[in-house]
Amino acid sequence: QVQLIESGGGLVQTGGSLRLSCATSGLTFRLYDMGWFRQAPGKEREFVAAISSGGRSTYYGDSVEGRFTISRDNAKNTVYLQMNSLNPEDTAVYYCAADTLQDRVRRGSARYWGEGTLVTVSS
Repeated sequence: QVQLIESGGGLVQTGGSLRLSCATSGLTFRLYDMGWFRQAPGKEREFVAAISSGGRSTYYGDSVEGRFTISRDNAKNTVYLQMNSLNPEDTAVYYCAADTLQDRVRRGSARYWGEGTLVTVSS
């Protein structure tokens, strides 16, 4: 069956960096647009970033533009999120998502989701 497994979360100080990975299996990865979302305690789920199936187009939420970079390696069936200049407002559970339709990814209605990885940024 389809699996999306995030990794790379942890505790980091303000100003630090982390790289999240989402390893996928059970789908034809090269046909899927991928995205990252996050949800902090007491807050709504927020769009973070998305990348087209071929990796040529990327999109970012306003709150992370210029600090985060999404990328993918289709040979490894993996999507990444490089997070720089982290601040406490970035603390959240980060989820990856996959769908063959880009609008579904960006709207948060993707077909497949991982279970999330926790990122905690200390002040």
